[in-house]
Amino acid sequence: MRLWLAALLALTALRLVLAAILPLAPDEAYYWLWSRSLQPGYLDHPPMVALFIRAGTLIAGETPLGVRLLGPLSLALGSVLLARATDILFPGRGAGPWAAALLNATLLAGVGAVAMTPDTSLLFFWTVAIWALARLQRSGEGRWWLAVGAAAGLALLSKYTALLLGLGILAWLLLHAQGRRWLTRWEPWAGGTIALALFAPVLAWNAAHGWASFAKQGGRAGGGDAADALRFLGELLGGQVGLATPLVFLLCVAGAAAAARHAWRMRDAEALLIAALTLPGAALFLWQATGSRVQGNWPAILYPAAAIGAAALLTAPGWRRLRVPALLLGFAMTGFVYLQATAAPLALARRHDPTLARLGGWPAFVVAAEESARREEAGFVAAEEYGLAAILAFSLPPGRMVVAMDPRWAYFRLAPPPIGASGLLIRSERRGEGPPLWPGAEALGGAEGRLVRSRGGIEAEAYRLFRVRTAPGQPPAAVLPRP
Repeated sequence: MRLWLAALLALTALRLVLAAILPLAPDEAYYWLWSRSLQPGYLDHPPMVALFIRAGTLIAGETPLGVRLLGPLSLALGSVLLARATDILFPGRGAGPWAAALLNATLLAGVGAVAMTPDTSLLFFWTVAIWALARLQRSGEGRWWLAVGAAAGLALLSKYTALLLGLGILAWLLLHAQGRRWLTRWEPWAGGTIALALFAPVLAWNAAHGWASFAKQGGRAGGGDAADALRFLGELLGGQVGLATPLVFLLCVAGAAAAARHAWRMRDAEALLIAALTLPGAALFLWQATGSRVQGNWPAILYPAAAIGAAALLTAPGWRRLRVPALLLGFAMTGFVYLQATAAPLALARRHDPTLARLGGWPAFVVAAEESARREEAGFVAAEEYGLAAILAFSLPPGRMVVAMDPRWAYFRLAPPPIGASGLLIRSERRGEGPPLWPGAEALGGAEGRLVRSRGGIEAEAYRLFRVRTAPGQPPAAVLPRP
Protein backbone atom coordinates (compact mmCIF):
# COMPACT_ATOMS: atom_id res chain seq x y z
CA MET A 1 0.00 0.00 0.00
CA ARG A 2 2.73 2.44 0.93
CA LEU A 3 4.69 1.58 -2.22
CA TRP A 4 1.85 2.38 -4.62
CA LEU A 5 1.02 5.60 -2.77
CA ALA A 6 4.66 6.66 -2.99
CA ALA A 7 4.62 5.88 -6.72
CA LEU A 8 1.44 7.91 -7.13
CA LEU A 9 2.99 10.88 -5.32
CA ALA A 10 6.09 10.71 -7.52
CA LEU A 11 3.97 10.49 -10.66
CA THR A 12 1.89 13.45 -9.50
CA ALA A 13 5.04 15.49 -8.85
CA LEU A 14 6.27 14.72 -12.38
CA ARG A 15 2.93 15.79 -13.85
CA LEU A 16 3.02 19.04 -11.89
CA VAL A 17 6.49 19.80 -13.28
CA LEU A 18 5.29 19.13 -16.82
CA ALA A 19 2.21 21.26 -16.21
CA ALA A 20 4.50 24.12 -15.22
CA ILE A 21 7.02 23.95 -18.08
CA LEU A 22 4.87 23.11 -21.11
CA PRO A 23 3.17 25.98 -22.94
CA LEU A 24 -0.60 26.00 -22.99
CA ALA A 25 -2.42 24.39 -25.89
CA PRO A 26 -5.00 26.58 -27.67
CA ASP A 27 -7.97 24.85 -26.04
CA GLU A 28 -6.43 25.30 -22.58
CA ALA A 29 -5.95 29.01 -23.20
CA TYR A 30 -9.55 29.18 -24.43
CA TYR A 31 -10.79 27.60 -21.18
CA TRP A 32 -8.59 30.04 -19.25
CA LEU A 33 -10.58 32.83 -20.92
CA TRP A 34 -13.70 31.18 -19.54
CA SER A 35 -12.22 31.48 -16.05
CA ARG A 36 -11.84 35.22 -16.64
CA SER A 37 -15.49 35.51 -17.67
CA LEU A 38 -17.31 33.17 -15.30
CA GLN A 39 -20.91 32.39 -16.22
CA PRO A 40 -23.33 29.44 -15.76
CA GLY A 41 -22.74 28.06 -19.23
CA TYR A 42 -20.76 28.34 -22.44
CA LEU A 43 -21.34 27.41 -26.06
CA ASP A 44 -19.02 24.40 -25.92
CA HIS A 45 -19.42 22.89 -22.44
CA PRO A 46 -20.72 23.48 -18.91
CA PRO A 47 -18.61 25.72 -16.64
CA MET A 48 -16.68 23.35 -14.34
CA VAL A 49 -13.41 23.58 -16.29
CA ALA A 50 -13.52 27.36 -15.80
CA LEU A 51 -14.01 26.90 -12.05
CA PHE A 52 -11.10 24.43 -11.89
CA ILE A 53 -8.86 26.93 -13.69
CA ARG A 54 -10.01 29.86 -11.56
CA ALA A 55 -9.17 27.87 -8.41
CA GLY A 56 -5.76 26.90 -9.78
CA THR A 57 -4.83 30.41 -10.88
CA LEU A 58 -5.84 31.82 -7.49
CA ILE A 59 -3.25 29.48 -5.97
CA ALA A 60 -0.45 29.44 -8.56
CA GLY A 61 -1.12 32.59 -10.58
CA GLU A 62 -2.11 33.00 -14.22
CA THR A 63 0.62 30.69 -15.42
CA PRO A 64 0.54 27.31 -17.17
CA LEU A 65 0.86 25.67 -13.76
CA GLY A 66 -2.01 27.72 -12.39
CA VAL A 67 -4.25 26.78 -15.30
CA ARG A 68 -3.43 23.08 -14.94
CA LEU A 69 -2.87 22.79 -11.19
CA LEU A 70 -6.03 20.86 -10.37
CA GLY A 71 -5.41 18.33 -13.15
CA PRO A 72 -2.61 16.31 -11.53
CA LEU A 73 -4.07 16.85 -8.06
CA SER A 74 -7.57 15.68 -8.99
CA LEU A 75 -6.24 12.58 -10.75
CA ALA A 76 -4.15 11.73 -7.69
CA LEU A 77 -7.13 12.04 -5.36
CA GLY A 78 -9.34 10.23 -7.85
CA SER A 79 -6.83 7.38 -8.00
CA VAL A 80 -6.98 6.96 -4.23
CA LEU A 81 -10.78 6.94 -4.32
CA LEU A 82 -10.80 4.45 -7.20
CA ALA A 83 -8.52 2.11 -5.28
CA ARG A 84 -10.70 2.46 -2.20
CA ALA A 85 -13.88 1.82 -4.20
CA THR A 86 -12.36 -1.34 -5.67
CA ASP A 87 -11.44 -2.72 -2.26
CA ILE A 88 -14.88 -1.84 -0.87
CA LEU A 89 -16.71 -3.60 -3.69
CA PHE A 90 -14.39 -6.59 -3.87
CA PRO A 91 -12.70 -6.93 -0.46
CA GLY A 92 -9.81 -9.25 0.22
CA ARG A 93 -8.49 -9.34 -3.35
CA GLY A 94 -5.89 -6.58 -3.12
CA ALA A 95 -7.24 -5.20 -6.38
CA GLY A 96 -7.49 -1.51 -5.46
CA PRO A 97 -3.91 -0.42 -6.22
CA TRP A 98 -3.99 -2.40 -9.48
CA ALA A 99 -7.17 -0.65 -10.63
CA ALA A 100 -5.68 2.77 -9.91
CA ALA A 101 -2.42 1.82 -11.61
CA LEU A 102 -4.19 0.59 -14.75
CA LEU A 103 -6.10 3.86 -15.03
CA ASN A 104 -2.95 5.92 -14.54
CA ALA A 105 -1.10 3.88 -17.16
CA THR A 106 -3.46 5.02 -19.92
CA LEU A 107 -2.50 7.90 -22.18
CA LEU A 108 -6.01 9.25 -21.56
CA ALA A 109 -5.18 9.78 -17.90
CA GLY A 110 -1.46 10.48 -18.25
CA VAL A 111 -1.84 13.20 -20.85
CA GLY A 112 -5.19 14.34 -19.49
CA ALA A 113 -3.61 14.98 -16.10
CA VAL A 114 -1.23 17.52 -17.62
CA ALA A 115 -3.69 19.20 -19.99
CA MET A 116 -6.67 21.07 -18.49
CA THR A 117 -9.88 20.21 -20.36
CA PRO A 118 -13.52 19.50 -19.37
CA ASP A 119 -12.57 15.81 -19.22
CA THR A 120 -10.30 16.58 -16.25
CA SER A 121 -13.10 17.41 -13.84
CA LEU A 122 -15.51 14.95 -15.49
CA LEU A 123 -13.19 12.01 -14.83
CA PHE A 124 -12.65 13.14 -11.24
CA PHE A 125 -16.31 13.53 -10.30
CA TRP A 126 -17.22 10.33 -12.17
CA THR A 127 -14.68 8.52 -9.98
CA VAL A 128 -16.05 10.20 -6.87
CA ALA A 129 -19.49 8.89 -7.84
CA ILE A 130 -18.11 5.34 -8.18
CA TRP A 131 -16.57 5.60 -4.71
CA ALA A 132 -19.87 6.86 -3.24
CA LEU A 133 -21.77 4.03 -4.99
CA ALA A 134 -19.31 1.53 -3.53
CA ARG A 135 -19.89 2.91 -0.03
CA LEU A 136 -23.63 2.76 -0.66
CA GLN A 137 -23.55 -0.83 -1.87
CA ARG A 138 -21.36 -2.09 0.96
CA SER A 139 -23.05 -0.20 3.81
CA GLY A 140 -26.67 -0.17 2.63
CA GLU A 141 -26.98 3.31 4.13
CA GLY A 142 -29.28 5.51 2.08
CA ARG A 143 -27.44 8.72 2.95
CA TRP A 144 -24.78 7.79 0.41
CA TRP A 145 -27.32 8.53 -2.33
CA LEU A 146 -26.91 12.20 -1.45
CA ALA A 147 -23.16 11.96 -2.14
CA VAL A 148 -23.85 10.09 -5.38
CA GLY A 149 -26.24 12.83 -6.46
CA ALA A 150 -23.75 15.58 -5.62
CA ALA A 151 -20.96 13.84 -7.56
CA ALA A 152 -23.26 13.25 -10.52
CA GLY A 153 -24.37 16.90 -10.52
CA LEU A 154 -20.77 18.12 -10.47
CA ALA A 155 -19.96 15.70 -13.30
CA LEU A 156 -22.85 17.20 -15.30
CA LEU A 157 -21.36 20.64 -14.63
CA SER A 158 -18.19 19.31 -16.27
CA LYS A 159 -19.48 17.76 -19.49
CA TYR A 160 -22.79 16.61 -20.91
CA THR A 161 -21.56 13.02 -21.36
CA ALA A 162 -22.01 12.71 -17.59
CA LEU A 163 -25.59 11.79 -18.52
CA LEU A 164 -24.14 8.32 -19.12
CA LEU A 165 -23.41 8.10 -15.40
CA GLY A 166 -27.10 8.54 -14.64
CA LEU A 167 -27.95 6.00 -17.34
CA GLY A 168 -25.59 3.46 -15.80
CA ILE A 169 -26.93 4.00 -12.27
CA LEU A 170 -30.51 3.63 -13.51
CA ALA A 171 -29.64 0.42 -15.34
CA TRP A 172 -28.02 -0.93 -12.16
CA LEU A 173 -31.12 -0.16 -10.11
CA LEU A 174 -33.56 -1.68 -12.59
CA LEU A 175 -31.61 -4.86 -13.30
CA HIS A 176 -31.15 -6.00 -9.69
CA ALA A 177 -33.81 -6.81 -7.11
CA GLN A 178 -31.95 -4.96 -4.37
CA GLY A 179 -31.69 -1.93 -6.63
CA ARG A 180 -35.39 -1.92 -7.42
CA ARG A 181 -36.11 -1.79 -3.70
CA TRP A 182 -34.10 1.43 -3.51
CA LEU A 183 -36.57 3.04 -5.89
CA THR A 184 -39.27 2.82 -3.21
CA ARG A 185 -37.20 4.95 -0.80
CA TRP A 186 -36.69 8.70 -0.75
CA GLU A 187 -32.88 8.78 -0.75
CA PRO A 188 -32.22 8.01 -4.46
CA TRP A 189 -34.82 10.58 -5.46
CA ALA A 190 -33.19 13.14 -3.17
CA GLY A 191 -29.83 12.38 -4.76
CA GLY A 192 -31.32 12.91 -8.19
CA THR A 193 -32.81 16.20 -7.04
CA ILE A 194 -29.39 17.35 -5.83
CA ALA A 195 -27.86 16.48 -9.21
CA LEU A 196 -30.58 18.37 -11.05
CA ALA A 197 -30.28 21.38 -8.73
CA LEU A 198 -26.53 21.57 -9.38
CA PHE A 199 -27.15 21.37 -13.11
CA ALA A 200 -30.01 23.90 -13.08
CA PRO A 201 -27.81 26.97 -13.80
CA VAL A 202 -26.62 25.32 -17.03
CA LEU A 203 -30.23 24.69 -18.02
CA ALA A 204 -31.12 28.30 -17.25
CA TRP A 205 -28.17 29.62 -19.29
CA ASN A 206 -29.16 27.47 -22.26
CA ALA A 207 -32.77 28.56 -22.02
CA ALA A 208 -31.65 32.19 -22.10
CA HIS A 209 -29.40 31.58 -25.13
CA GLY A 210 -31.66 29.59 -27.41
CA TRP A 211 -30.38 26.23 -26.15
CA ALA A 212 -27.17 26.97 -28.05
CA SER A 213 -24.88 24.62 -26.13
CA PHE A 214 -27.30 21.70 -26.24
CA ALA A 215 -27.79 22.23 -29.98
CA LYS A 216 -24.05 22.36 -30.61
CA GLN A 217 -23.26 19.18 -28.69
CA GLY A 218 -26.38 17.33 -29.83
CA GLY A 219 -25.55 18.21 -33.41
CA ARG A 220 -22.38 16.14 -33.25
CA ALA A 221 -24.36 13.00 -34.03
CA GLY A 222 -25.01 12.57 -37.71
CA GLY A 223 -25.80 10.19 -40.47
CA GLY A 224 -23.33 8.51 -42.77
CA ASP A 225 -23.07 5.74 -45.31
CA ALA A 226 -21.61 2.28 -44.74
CA ALA A 227 -18.11 3.36 -45.71
CA ASP A 228 -18.23 6.25 -43.23
CA ALA A 229 -19.52 3.92 -40.52
CA LEU A 230 -16.67 1.46 -41.04
CA ARG A 231 -14.12 4.27 -41.04
CA PHE A 232 -15.53 5.89 -37.89
CA LEU A 233 -15.75 2.54 -36.09
CA GLY A 234 -12.18 1.77 -37.04
CA GLU A 235 -11.03 5.17 -35.81
CA LEU A 236 -12.89 4.69 -32.53
CA LEU A 237 -11.48 1.25 -31.80
CA GLY A 238 -7.99 2.08 -33.02
CA GLY A 239 -7.99 5.30 -31.06
CA GLN A 240 -8.99 3.52 -27.87
CA VAL A 241 -6.27 0.90 -28.31
CA GLY A 242 -3.74 3.71 -28.58
CA LEU A 243 -5.12 6.09 -25.96
CA ALA A 244 -5.78 3.41 -23.37
CA THR A 245 -2.54 1.68 -24.48
CA PRO A 246 -2.92 -1.81 -26.02
CA LEU A 247 -2.64 -4.13 -23.02
CA VAL A 248 -4.57 -1.90 -20.65
CA PHE A 249 -7.32 -1.68 -23.26
CA LEU A 250 -7.39 -5.47 -23.55
CA LEU A 251 -7.60 -5.86 -19.78
CA CYS A 252 -10.33 -3.23 -19.46
CA VAL A 253 -12.46 -4.79 -22.21
CA ALA A 254 -12.03 -8.21 -20.64
CA GLY A 255 -12.78 -6.76 -17.19
CA ALA A 256 -16.04 -5.20 -18.38
CA ALA A 257 -17.00 -8.50 -20.04
CA ALA A 258 -16.16 -10.40 -16.85
CA ALA A 259 -18.35 -8.00 -14.87
CA ALA A 260 -21.28 -8.68 -17.20
CA ARG A 261 -20.69 -12.44 -16.94
CA HIS A 262 -20.55 -12.39 -13.13
CA ALA A 263 -23.66 -10.22 -12.98
CA TRP A 264 -25.58 -12.60 -15.25
CA ARG A 265 -24.48 -15.90 -13.76
CA MET A 266 -24.16 -15.03 -10.08
CA ARG A 267 -26.60 -12.13 -9.75
CA ASP A 268 -23.67 -10.20 -8.28
CA ALA A 269 -24.75 -6.61 -7.52
CA GLU A 270 -21.14 -5.37 -7.36
CA ALA A 271 -20.25 -6.84 -10.74
CA LEU A 272 -23.52 -5.51 -12.17
CA LEU A 273 -22.54 -2.01 -11.05
CA ILE A 274 -19.26 -2.27 -12.98
CA ALA A 275 -21.04 -3.59 -16.07
CA ALA A 276 -23.71 -0.87 -15.88
CA LEU A 277 -21.08 1.88 -15.72
CA THR A 278 -19.21 0.59 -18.79
CA LEU A 279 -21.35 -1.37 -21.24
CA PRO A 280 -24.24 1.08 -21.91
CA GLY A 281 -21.77 3.90 -22.57
CA ALA A 282 -19.60 1.68 -24.76
CA ALA A 283 -22.67 0.62 -26.75
CA LEU A 284 -23.72 4.25 -27.19
CA PHE A 285 -20.30 5.31 -28.47
CA LEU A 286 -20.21 2.37 -30.88
CA TRP A 287 -23.66 3.29 -32.14
CA GLN A 288 -22.69 6.92 -32.57
CA ALA A 289 -19.61 5.87 -34.56
CA THR A 290 -21.88 4.32 -37.18
CA GLY A 291 -23.03 7.83 -38.12
CA SER A 292 -20.39 10.32 -36.99
CA ARG A 293 -16.87 10.57 -35.64
CA VAL A 294 -16.38 9.88 -31.92
CA GLN A 295 -13.50 11.85 -30.44
CA GLY A 296 -10.92 9.63 -28.77
CA ASN A 297 -11.21 11.28 -25.36
CA TRP A 298 -14.99 10.83 -25.03
CA PRO A 299 -14.90 7.19 -23.79
CA ALA A 300 -12.38 8.08 -21.05
CA ILE A 301 -15.22 7.99 -18.50
CA LEU A 302 -15.64 4.24 -19.05
CA TYR A 303 -12.15 3.33 -17.90
CA PRO A 304 -12.38 3.83 -14.11
CA ALA A 305 -15.09 1.16 -13.78
CA ALA A 306 -13.48 -1.02 -16.45
CA ALA A 307 -10.18 -0.86 -14.54
CA ILE A 308 -11.99 -2.09 -11.43
CA GLY A 309 -13.36 -5.02 -13.43
CA ALA A 310 -9.92 -5.81 -14.83
CA ALA A 311 -8.22 -5.70 -11.43
CA ALA A 312 -10.89 -7.47 -9.35
CA LEU A 313 -12.60 -9.93 -11.71
CA LEU A 314 -9.84 -11.19 -14.01
CA THR A 315 -8.40 -13.65 -11.52
CA ALA A 316 -7.11 -16.34 -13.88
CA PRO A 317 -3.29 -16.61 -13.87
CA GLY A 318 -3.01 -15.63 -17.51
CA TRP A 319 -4.84 -12.36 -16.97
CA ARG A 320 -2.93 -11.60 -13.79
CA ARG A 321 0.39 -12.11 -15.61
CA LEU A 322 -0.61 -9.38 -18.05
CA ARG A 323 -0.88 -6.71 -15.37
CA VAL A 324 2.81 -5.81 -15.07
CA PRO A 325 3.47 -5.79 -18.85
CA ALA A 326 0.36 -3.65 -19.31
CA LEU A 327 1.63 -1.11 -16.78
CA LEU A 328 5.14 -1.10 -18.21
CA LEU A 329 3.91 -0.56 -21.76
CA GLY A 330 1.38 2.07 -20.71
CA PHE A 331 3.81 4.12 -18.67
CA ALA A 332 6.49 3.75 -21.37
CA MET A 333 4.10 5.13 -24.00
CA THR A 334 3.05 7.97 -21.70
CA GLY A 335 6.67 8.69 -20.86
CA PHE A 336 7.54 8.94 -24.55
CA VAL A 337 4.74 11.46 -25.09
CA TYR A 338 6.00 13.47 -22.11
CA LEU A 339 9.56 13.38 -23.52
CA GLN A 340 8.47 14.32 -27.03
CA ALA A 341 6.42 17.23 -25.69
CA THR A 342 9.33 18.63 -23.68
CA ALA A 343 12.47 17.75 -25.69
CA ALA A 344 11.23 16.45 -29.09
CA PRO A 345 14.01 13.86 -29.56
CA LEU A 346 12.27 12.60 -32.71
CA ALA A 347 11.99 15.01 -35.63
CA LEU A 348 8.38 14.13 -36.50
CA ALA A 349 6.16 16.06 -38.87
CA ARG A 350 2.98 17.67 -37.58
CA ARG A 351 0.72 14.91 -38.88
CA HIS A 352 2.66 12.34 -36.85
CA ASP A 353 3.21 14.42 -33.69
CA PRO A 354 0.22 15.85 -31.79
CA THR A 355 2.61 17.48 -29.32
CA LEU A 356 4.06 19.59 -32.14
CA ALA A 357 0.63 20.54 -33.45
CA ARG A 358 -0.75 21.56 -30.06
CA LEU A 359 2.26 22.71 -28.04
CA GLY A 360 5.21 23.30 -30.34
CA GLY A 361 6.74 26.70 -30.87
CA TRP A 362 4.24 28.95 -29.12
CA PRO A 363 6.70 31.08 -27.07
CA ALA A 364 8.80 32.07 -30.11
CA PHE A 365 5.67 32.57 -32.20
CA VAL A 366 4.20 34.99 -29.65
CA VAL A 367 7.44 36.99 -29.62
CA ALA A 368 7.37 37.21 -33.42
CA ALA A 369 3.71 38.25 -33.38
CA GLU A 370 4.44 41.08 -30.95
CA GLU A 371 7.39 42.24 -33.08
CA SER A 372 5.12 42.34 -36.14
CA ALA A 373 2.49 44.31 -34.24
CA ARG A 374 5.07 46.89 -33.15
CA ARG A 375 6.48 47.17 -36.65
CA GLU A 376 3.00 47.83 -38.05
CA GLU A 377 2.18 50.18 -35.15
CA ALA A 378 -0.94 48.11 -34.55
CA GLY A 379 -3.28 49.11 -31.76
CA PHE A 380 -4.34 45.50 -31.27
CA VAL A 381 -3.63 41.96 -32.42
CA ALA A 382 -6.59 39.97 -33.73
CA ALA A 383 -7.41 36.39 -34.67
CA GLU A 384 -10.41 34.59 -36.10
CA GLU A 385 -9.68 31.17 -34.59
CA TYR A 386 -10.74 31.02 -30.95
CA GLY A 387 -7.73 28.94 -29.88
CA LEU A 388 -5.19 31.22 -31.53
CA ALA A 389 -6.91 34.29 -30.10
CA ALA A 390 -6.83 32.71 -26.65
CA ILE A 391 -3.11 31.89 -26.91
CA LEU A 392 -2.38 35.48 -27.91
CA ALA A 393 -4.49 36.81 -25.04
CA PHE A 394 -2.70 34.61 -22.52
CA SER A 395 0.86 35.10 -23.82
CA LEU A 396 1.38 38.53 -25.42
CA PRO A 397 3.14 41.20 -23.34
CA PRO A 398 1.04 43.24 -20.91
CA GLY A 399 -0.81 46.16 -22.41
CA ARG A 400 -1.35 44.61 -25.83
CA MET A 401 -5.03 44.54 -26.77
CA VAL A 402 -6.22 41.23 -28.24
CA VAL A 403 -9.38 41.11 -30.33
CA ALA A 404 -11.19 37.93 -31.38
CA MET A 405 -13.66 37.70 -34.25
CA ASP A 406 -15.93 34.66 -34.18
CA PRO A 407 -19.68 34.22 -33.55
CA ARG A 408 -18.97 32.30 -30.33
CA TRP A 409 -17.79 35.45 -28.56
CA ALA A 410 -21.34 36.76 -28.62
CA TYR A 411 -22.06 34.25 -25.82
CA PHE A 412 -19.54 35.98 -23.52
CA ARG A 413 -19.94 39.17 -21.54
CA LEU A 414 -17.02 40.90 -23.27
CA ALA A 415 -16.68 44.44 -24.60
CA PRO A 416 -16.39 45.10 -28.36
CA PRO A 417 -13.22 46.77 -29.67
CA PRO A 418 -13.20 50.56 -30.06
CA ILE A 419 -14.36 51.85 -33.45
CA GLY A 420 -11.70 53.20 -35.78
CA ALA A 421 -8.72 51.35 -34.27
CA SER A 422 -6.13 49.74 -36.52
CA GLY A 423 -4.70 46.32 -35.82
CA LEU A 424 -2.87 43.25 -37.09
CA LEU A 425 -4.88 40.13 -37.93
CA ILE A 426 -3.07 36.79 -37.70
CA ARG A 427 -4.71 34.03 -39.74
CA SER A 428 -3.62 30.40 -40.10
CA GLU A 429 -2.90 29.20 -43.61
CA ARG A 430 -4.75 26.02 -42.70
CA ARG A 431 -7.99 28.03 -43.03
CA GLY A 432 -7.42 28.07 -46.78
CA GLU A 433 -7.08 30.84 -49.29
CA GLY A 434 -10.53 32.34 -48.74
CA PRO A 435 -10.86 35.94 -47.55
CA PRO A 436 -10.65 36.68 -43.81
CA LEU A 437 -13.80 37.22 -41.80
CA TRP A 438 -12.61 40.73 -41.11
CA PRO A 439 -14.03 43.10 -43.76
CA GLY A 440 -11.43 45.07 -45.67
CA ALA A 441 -8.46 43.08 -44.38
CA GLU A 442 -5.30 44.04 -46.30
CA ALA A 443 -2.66 41.33 -46.67
CA LEU A 444 0.94 42.21 -45.82
CA GLY A 445 3.33 41.28 -48.61
CA GLY A 446 6.70 39.59 -48.62
CA ALA A 447 8.41 37.89 -45.71
CA GLU A 448 6.88 40.35 -43.26
CA GLY A 449 3.41 39.06 -44.14
CA ARG A 450 4.01 35.51 -42.91
CA LEU A 451 4.80 33.91 -39.55
CA VAL A 452 5.77 30.29 -38.96
CA ARG A 453 5.34 28.45 -35.69
CA SER A 454 7.96 25.72 -35.44
CA ARG A 455 9.88 23.53 -33.03
CA GLY A 456 13.40 22.43 -33.77
CA GLY A 457 13.10 23.64 -37.34
CA ILE A 458 9.96 21.56 -38.02
CA GLU A 459 6.94 23.58 -39.02
CA ALA A 460 3.88 23.28 -36.83
CA GLU A 461 1.76 25.91 -38.58
CA ALA A 462 2.11 28.93 -40.85
CA TYR A 463 0.15 32.17 -40.60
CA ARG A 464 -0.65 35.17 -42.82
CA LEU A 465 -0.74 38.75 -41.50
CA PHE A 466 -3.31 41.38 -42.45
CA ARG A 467 -3.83 45.04 -41.60
CA VAL A 468 -7.36 45.57 -40.28
CA ARG A 469 -9.47 48.39 -38.87
CA THR A 470 -12.55 48.28 -36.66
CA ALA A 471 -15.69 49.77 -38.17
CA PRO A 472 -19.43 49.91 -37.45
CA GLY A 473 -21.45 46.94 -38.66
CA GLN A 474 -18.58 44.48 -38.82
CA PRO A 475 -19.06 40.85 -37.66
CA PRO A 476 -19.08 40.24 -33.88
CA ALA A 477 -15.73 40.85 -32.23
CA ALA A 478 -14.63 41.04 -28.60
CA VAL A 479 -11.72 42.37 -26.58
CA LEU A 480 -10.30 39.42 -24.69
CA PRO A 481 -9.20 39.49 -21.03
CA ARG A 482 -5.46 39.57 -20.34
CA PRO A 483 -3.55 38.07 -17.39
